[in-house]
Amino acid sequence: MRKLLTLLLVVTASLQVSAQIRGNNITVTVQPDHQDWTYKIGEKATFTVNVLKSGTLLDNVSIDYAAGPEMYQDVKKGVVLKDGSLKLSGVMKRPGFYRVDVTAHVDGKDYKGACGAAFSPEQLQPSTVMPQDFSDFWQNAIKEARYTDLDPTKRLLPERCTKDVNVYEVSFQNMSWGNRTYGILCVPVKEGKYPALLRVPGAGVRPYGGDIWTASQGAITLEIGIHGIPVTMEQTVYDNLNNGALKGYWEFGMDNRDKSYYKHVILGCIRALDYIEQYTPWNGKECGVTGSSQGGFLTLATAGLDKRITYYAPVHAALCDHTNSLRGVACGWPHYFYGSQGTGVGNQKIETSRYYDGVNFARLITDQQKGWFSFGYNDDVVPPTTAWATYNIVKGPKEISPYQATWHFWFQEQWDEWEDWLLKQMHIK
Repeated sequence: MRKLLTLLLVVTASLQVSAQIRGNNITVTVQPDHQDWTYKIGEKATFTVNVLKSGTLLDNVSIDYAAGPEMYQDVKKGVVLKDGSLKLSGVMKRPGFYRVDVTAHVDGKDYKGACGAAFSPEQLQPSTVMPQDFSDFWQNAIKEARYTDLDPTKRLLPERCTKDVNVYEVSFQNMSWGNRTYGILCVPVKEGKYPALLRVPGAGVRPYGGDIWTASQGAITLEIGIHGIPVTMEQTVYDNLNNGALKGYWEFGMDNRDKSYYKHVILGCIRALDYIEQYTPWNGKECGVTGSSQGGFLTLATAGLDKRITYYAPVHAALCDHTNSLRGVACGWPHYFYGSQGTGVGNQKIETSRYYDGVNFARLITDQQKGWFSFGYNDDVVPPTTAWATYNIVKGPKEISPYQATWHFWFQEQWDEWEDWLLKQMHIK
């Protein structure tokens, strides 16, 4: 028994130690000489590169760096830093982002740092063209989808319920009979009418837990999946789909606007609002949508197409300004035409991309809808060039809150600000 207890204590101690692993002892920092990371066109930006070990400069460290307009860096060098520090400078002659990426090589491992400096970002404008029938195409698609009854299902998930919130897996038909959208619905237990929030997902294939916390504050939340499959299965099911039938789904049908994978995805967002309106205790007033990355794009699409949306919050929104790369400027994920400048890209794919560009949906947002935009200047998945340009063309009331040092992830303060803003729009804070 004593040996067994000793073994348990050793295992427990081991788990506690491993759970405390955080970060790296070796770090690479790239700091601009402007606190807000922002410069005017033609102004010189100076970057200080430091390679640190235990918080102090590391001598004789080998680095590689790339510098220049993001996604099109034209300076690439390798050097040895005798004292672990280096100064670089850059300038932009047109609005955009100048990016410095640094990789330090220490004891056979690579450590990375970056900085994206903004040059007159408020002047950035998107390249994508809105097709003349853009709005008609989508409104007709919504009208046709609504010929199919929602035919909703609803299953209580008692293991997820709390004393304040009932949690359900729901589904409803999307654009045709048998084509369903699944999600997690959270509704306050207390009877009454509530504001609503639709949460739309980032790219990938995964299960969902639902937004129980926001519901506990006094709101209806519906978090949806996009692939027409239940969202409460074992993780291995989603992993197999992600590596098999749904691998690269964002490319499916991108040479035909009616066959694009994202057509049923966007219509699923609109039908989710139909479900909220018809089958939940929504108060008929505050209704919002939010998501990050792919979900940021779906946020823009939902707000642009449906005026039931009174507030929306896209975070590092993907799928914006696809055609930018055709002119040698950073484009949004999934970078459909990156590397295609000056080559024969099919006109049909270019034209189709315009019907699935977050910029064109953002152009439909009205003065009755309030927006909150946030993203990082170091993001190498969703370039801040596209995020700023998308923000600039929105005509309705809007706020912008960049967290410059983030890549394609959140800082805690960013997350807290986002949640706080959503609650305020629902008038429950």
